[in-house]
Amino acid sequence: MRLGLEGRRGLVTGGSKGLGEAIARELVSEGARVAICSRNEQEVTATAEEVGAEYSQAADVTDPEQVRDLIARTAEALGGIDFLVNNAGGAHPGTFETLSDEDWVADLDVKLFSLIRCSREVLPHLRAAGGGRIVNIGAVYSRYPDPTFFATSVNRAAGNSFTKTLALEVAKDNILVNGVNVGFVITPQWENIHRRRAPELTRDEFFDRFAAQEVPLGRFGLPDEVSGLVSFLLSDRASYITGASIDVAGGMGKYV
Repeated sequence: MRLGLEGRRGLVTGGSKGLGEAIARELVSEGARVAICSRNEQEVTATAEEVGAEYSQAADVTDPEQVRDLIARTAEALGGIDFLVNNAGGAHPGTFETLSDEDWVADLDVKLFSLIRCSREVLPHLRAAGGGRIVNIGAVYSRYPDPTFFATSVNRAAGNSFTKTLALEVAKDNILVNGVNVGFVITPQWENIHRRRAPELTRDEFFDRFAAQEVPLGRFGLPDEVSGLVSFLLSDRASYITGASIDVAGGMGKYV
């Protein structure tokens, strides 16, 4: 099924690996013209070449000046911007008692303020294009809090509210804003959590134990099981969906 993304121009943040890489790869395969960014210049350059992204830039989305430069250069390289995928983030496990003020600020910066900064800078370009799409990647913990991921649970909930509120404000401009809340998906972030929490277990043992406790489907997801939904939300087939936050989590999350 073709999604009508041929020639669409857009940016995927955190695009050098994991979910961001999978999203960029799928969008390129659908004919979109894609730019990616990450903090690591070597990684983002290599990934851009591998997946066929037209533009890449090393940028830290927690730095307002770098965000402004990133969006301006992306628009120049692609001749405009039609969509933004806010994917940059990072796993920051910790309970309320273990998280410091510095931990909270860092987590808010990457999980909430990066959405705010990148969306603010890209909106003029979407309006100039006659409309566009923003997809914010979040987490099931936003609706299904886990005290061992305390900051993520709180800050991703704020991200859901940001998605809905922005969608209401910019609908008049033909700009659609949606969220994708992921559960347990195999990414470098989870590889790092495995090494920190249970290095005595094999990778598969660690993932299987986590999934058995929380995921009705009984397994971790794969990045390309997320990227398909993101591509759909950016496509013509999703032209009447905005303000939604959709789970990709194998049934994880005891709520309705």
